[in-house]
Amino acid sequence: MKFPSKEIVEQVRKKYPAGTRVELLKMDDCQAPPIGTKGTVTGVDDTASVMVAWDNGSHLHVVFGEDEIRRI
Repeated sequence: MKFPSKEIVEQVRKKYPAGTRVELLKMDDCQAPPIGTKGTVTGVDDTASVMVAWDNGSHLHVVFGEDEIRRI
């Protein structure tokens, strides 16, 4: 896996600051919340993965370049 540059990480952090509400569009994980689940961003890690507290209680990260969310 190639890690994103520091610039990309900063772009993701600006787009999804803590407290931002998001909706899950795509996540390929057997434990993924259902598509359409909403949650609140808690941060962005050094791999540009968005950390989300999903409304259903899950805390799976949104993996940069693999999973998809949108701001709501």
